Amino acid sequence: MTQPVTGPLTDAPEPKRKRSIGRIIGISAFSILAGIIVIAVIGAATVGFTIARSFPQTSGTIQTPGLEAQVTVQRDDLGIPTITADSTHDLFFAQGYVHAQDRFWEMDFRRHVTSGRVSELFGQSQVGTDAFLRTLGWNEIAEQEVAALDETTRGYYDAYAEGVNAYLAEHDGADVSFEYAVLGLQNADYEIEPWTPADSVAWLKAMAWDLRTNIEDETARALAAQTYTPEQVAELFPGYPFDQNPVIVPTITAADAIPADAATTGTDDATVQTASVEWSEVGSVVEAVSALVGDTGEGIGSNSWVVSGELTESGMPLLSNDPHLGAALPSVWYQAQLKCSTVSAACPFDVAGFSFSGMPGIVIGHNSQVAWGFTNLTTDVTDLYLEKVEGDQYWRDGELVDLDVRTETLKVAGADDVELEIRSTVHGPIISGLTDDFTAIAADPVTGTDGLPTDPADAPTGDYAASLQWTALQPGTTAEAIFALNTASDFTDFRTAAALFDVPAQNLIYADVQGNIGYQTPGRLPIRGAGDGSLPQPGWDSSYDWTGWIPFDDLPVSYNPDSGYIVTANNAIVGEDYDYFLTNDWDYGWRAARIVDLIERKAAAGKLTADDMLEIQGDNEFWMGKRLTVAYADLETGDAATDAALDLLESWDAQNDADSAAAAYANVLWDELVQNLFVRGRDAAAPTSGQGRLFLVVDELLQHPESPWWVNEGLDIADMDGMLKASAEGAYERLADLQGESTSEWNWGSLHALTLTHGTFGESGIAPIEWLFNRGPYAVGGGSSIANATGWTMGEGFETVTVPSMRMIVDLSDFDASRWNHLTGASGHAFSQHYIDQTETWQQGQATGWAFSPEAVDAATVDTLVLAPAS
Repeated sequence: MTQPVTGPLTDAPEPKRKRSIGRIIGISAFSILAGIIVIAVIGAATVGFTIARSFPQTSGTIQTPGLEAQVTVQRDDLGIPTITADSTHDLFFAQGYVHAQDRFWEMDFRRHVTSGRVSELFGQSQVGTDAFLRTLGWNEIAEQEVAALDETTRGYYDAYAEGVNAYLAEHDGADVSFEYAVLGLQNADYEIEPWTPADSVAWLKAMAWDLRTNIEDETARALAAQTYTPEQVAELFPGYPFDQNPVIVPTITAADAIPADAATTGTDDATVQTASVEWSEVGSVVEAVSALVGDTGEGIGSNSWVVSGELTESGMPLLSNDPHLGAALPSVWYQAQLKCSTVSAACPFDVAGFSFSGMPGIVIGHNSQVAWGFTNLTTDVTDLYLEKVEGDQYWRDGELVDLDVRTETLKVAGADDVELEIRSTVHGPIISGLTDDFTAIAADPVTGTDGLPTDPADAPTGDYAASLQWTALQPGTTAEAIFALNTASDFTDFRTAAALFDVPAQNLIYADVQGNIGYQTPGRLPIRGAGDGSLPQPGWDSSYDWTGWIPFDDLPVSYNPDSGYIVTANNAIVGEDYDYFLTNDWDYGWRAARIVDLIERKAAAGKLTADDMLEIQGDNEFWMGKRLTVAYADLETGDAATDAALDLLESWDAQNDADSAAAAYANVLWDELVQNLFVRGRDAAAPTSGQGRLFLVVDELLQHPESPWWVNEGLDIADMDGMLKASAEGAYERLADLQGESTSEWNWGSLHALTLTHGTFGESGIAPIEWLFNRGPYAVGGGSSIANATGWTMGEGFETVTVPSMRMIVDLSDFDASRWNHLTGASGHAFSQHYIDQTETWQQGQATGWAFSPEAVDAATVDTLVLAPAS
């Protein structure tokens, strides 16, 4: 992997702005006067003090009411804390305190979003966003989940909240974070509220929303069906290529091969209750909500794999994970270690990994016995239903039934309160009217199964509306599962935790110090009635309702497979002979196939090491680039400059390295071809989201030159050769405009650059504010549906929008030899030394050692803070 360009770029093209919560807030919340004031503040001598005053104390002693005994917080040279306490109360109290030290603005903003209270921060412009989130009712569901927690787990959340509030008791406003000084220019009356356990649990709903998988595909299919024939829709949305790319669990491990007493708990409760609403149009609020963890876009997914000791140099497993999420500043992850001074039944934690600020515990990582990783399951946990509504009633099985109605009040900074009427059906929120797409689905409705559209049959009278059913819109048990993972000691414990991990549904991989490896499908996965959820279903017919959940014992599991490895990359979990329907919308498996290929090649050449795992994480091979190279091998356009560009592909290794001119041209060529095939010149554009899907679509077209898709009368293109030539010429002209006419000036890294954008003020529209909080751009390699998954959005530019949000390689032979890295740094404070101190390492595809044993932690410590009970 070649990454010669490091650090921020100074001459990268200006990235195209994405719509996000931060963008919505920034443009509308700040007046020109506020901008002038900020500029003045920036120029003042006091700005340095204003910024630095919120930096946390990391050494010495702080007396803190609420602690039972002293807690030690050791930080290494990256500011990553190891927290050691005598009791679980003090351990999670201290984790809350430390999270608040480093990331409280992020925590506060998140809880305002998850509770539908962004208007309280930023005013009238956010009423639509709040209405959408109040409709989903995340905070209400979180409150129910907190109320259902067992006493021990509830104690962890209570202790965490106490720790956050202990920090807030001594810090307020700009003393907490510089963002509050900026917010005060517009909302001087804002006061920070105490933290609650529901604020923590609600964050799981935000993650579930970002990982809700196929609702975009279902929507795109439904809209495409309004223009294209069922046969064309089937061509645009092909099935998973089982004959070409791998599944995660080729053979489900038999029950008698799994350790005794493994968890078999699950739920057979088929009752699903959600909330709904109709309210005025607010623009792209669905995308805006996902700004919590970065803009949604091409590449949301993840890689994880585990190899057994039979294949490794150490003789013990290696476990790798790199979740792909929207690029965010600060990173969505917060590294930490939580250690009981004496590990016992009363205080069982000795765990390290990646947490979420605002939540107790460790989400991904390892303890002293086992390691685990996640990737998104990509099963279908969301369905659209077409409803027939008359007034405050809707049709169900030939009868009109009442909509469920409730009213809530939105508090709005600088404006009057807004009363919101929220309505719901048995399926969920009525979402037509919220976005153009959902409104269009209700205006011209289609239903169908297996991705094949039909007109709604036997529809009753009334107006069409679209509702959303989603597994996360009812109480779950993931809030408990995190601690079960943290304290697991074997595969039985791991499966017990997996049974609790219902939302968001994730692939869970496993390794332990005894040398075992494993996989478990967790999550609450619906069993459907007459439909399969690939297109909207008729809500007036209960035969299309969800009927229950797949029993845990029937979910795919793998334990010590003969292959010696398990790879998950959002690809299909099992083959087509599995007893239950899971989805029609897997990732198409290009990343999984490449990872499997590399593991097998490296294993054939010798025993695997952590360095091999890191190389696989950074692999930049572009499958479609190889396919295009073959397609253009014998084609000449007659234009000298274009043909010289095509010559770059002949000697290219298909690696999307940052310094590669060929990679730059290949990606622009790919985008040009897709736009010419499906968008430009067409009466109605075909959907182009999901590059993995388009790899398969275009590959099939390249094998069929007679396909009508090669003809585009709007562009005066009559056949495949004409389409290929036009795309090659357009790609040269486009790249020449971006990087110059000489191919020697081209490189993929600056074209594909990543700008780290602050989640709220980073797109304020006021340059001085953006300068304060944003960083970059940074040249990066990789791309969409590539192992090094730096996603970009077709038709909107090539800048990176989704990233491997962290990289982890756990060495079960020696935890101190494990490798770690994440996108930004431990601190959320702009200008802190730990704000982006991991970014260059991330950019270069490297990773850093992270001490775990007490001796190694002591040796790595640069700052020690003692939290002591108040006198």
